[in-house]
Amino acid sequence: LNRPKKYNSISMALFEDIEEAFSRIDAAREAVRCVVLAAEGPHFCAGIDVGVLAALRQLAGAETCPSRQRENLARIVARFQRIATLPERCHAPVIAATQGMCIGAGVDLISACDLRLCTTDSVFSVKEIDLAIVADLGTLQRLPAIVGEQRARELAYTGRNVSGAEAKDIGLVLETCDGAEALEARATELAASIAAKSTVAVRG
Repeated sequence: LNRPKKYNSISMALFEDIEEAFSRIDAAREAVRCVVLAAEGPHFCAGIDVGVLAALRQLAGAETCPSRQRENLARIVARFQRIATLPERCHAPVIAATQGMCIGAGVDLISACDLRLCTTDSVFSVKEIDLAIVADLGTLQRLPAIVGEQRARELAYTGRNVSGAEAKDIGLVLETCDGAEALEARATELAASIAAKSTVAVRG
């Protein structure tokens, strides 16, 4: 993710960049043995860019027929869902390496990854509840398998912040690292270890 000045909030363009990146990874499936999903700047992802929400509202308003409004919105949301699911569908294991904020759509992305690492200063939140919207890009479906049914419900119902230390305690992340450099080094080390194994065995 490379919008550090916007805290890597996911714009329409960044959605497309993620889609393109995983398309290239898939095209090089024999060469790519492990993937690290990381972000530039002090924060991993501040959620969906408000411009995306504004564009969705504008699209809905452009149609006079309520049925067509819902159809158009459903089509766009379905595409966002497919993109957020790309780490899960990737042929190679995907390691999420997060620092700083990982909010809303950021949690959607990392919950689709195979392994998750974070810095001690990380903050996670299923923030959609505070915006009166549904976390419909995959978090609600994946989180129970990661942190348990009750904890997933509590995080979704409250939208509260989860620290890096707590994220490790509840199983949201595998490990915490002391700073961005240590995070990058650990993610690289883990990816290299996985890449050294049989790809057929790793894929199962």
